Amino acid sequence: MDFLELLGAATRRNDSMLCVGLDPDPARFPAQLRGEGSRIYDFCAAIVDATADLVCAFKPQIAYFAAQRAEDQLERLMQHMRVNAPQVPIILDAKRGDIGSTAEQYAREAFERYGADAVTLSPFMGLDSVEPYLRYPGKGAFLLCRTSNAGGADLQAQRLADVPGQPLLYEHLAGLVQGPWNTNGQLGLVVGATWPAEIARVRALAPTAPLLIPGVGAQGGDAPATVRAGWRPDGPIVVNSSRAILYASGEADFAEAARAVAQATRAQLNAARPAQASPR
Repeated sequence: MDFLELLGAATRRNDSMLCVGLDPDPARFPAQLRGEGSRIYDFCAAIVDATADLVCAFKPQIAYFAAQRAEDQLERLMQHMRVNAPQVPIILDAKRGDIGSTAEQYAREAFERYGADAVTLSPFMGLDSVEPYLRYPGKGAFLLCRTSNAGGADLQAQRLADVPGQPLLYEHLAGLVQGPWNTNGQLGLVVGATWPAEIARVRALAPTAPLLIPGVGAQGGDAPATVRAGWRPDGPIVVNSSRAILYASGEADFAEAARAVAQATRAQLNAARPAQASPR
């Protein structure tokens, strides 16, 4: 089953557009684990087990593991998810972007070492920096488009005078992903929940591309506005929340608290769908 099929199946099975981001910071772990970088796997596996029936995807952020020298724990976690939540796709949040020969190695890292179903990429270096990831049949790649951080506008909102219609950079990228770059249907876009108007614009330009939408929860993105702007019957959305779910409690009940917040977030997202609609 390829990434989009797996995503669609998980979305329907769990009636969910929610993705839980796995950004493990030992300084914020519950009291019995706090500060223990060697317990990253234990913390994340507990979150996965508590929320696997509520989500359409998991999104481990590789930097949080690498900074703690915990890549081996990430490998264990990926295997744990494969065994205990095989129905849920895994998006490796790596935001890689480099020349083709180096991109080949990053693609091996994402898809062969870690066994991810999809990866996040920076498209700044152009199509040949993305192509190595597309050589893996059935795997997905989400390209940064209009990101949730305030500084994203420094480049993403600049107008391209030499492109017909003079689109903003993020608009041009959305058109490329909907069209000539997406030869095998493997590409999606990252659009921040903090910019619902831009989500709507990206959706208009890329009506069927899957959208990965971070920024709900701790970053303050409006969940209902996000769904209204991005949801389409034939255009899946994956709405990510990380810290608000991971750190819902600082005590021994952290997994139960994470589940409760995930349930509430899923319900909030679902309530914003058009009547009688279900996610694809």
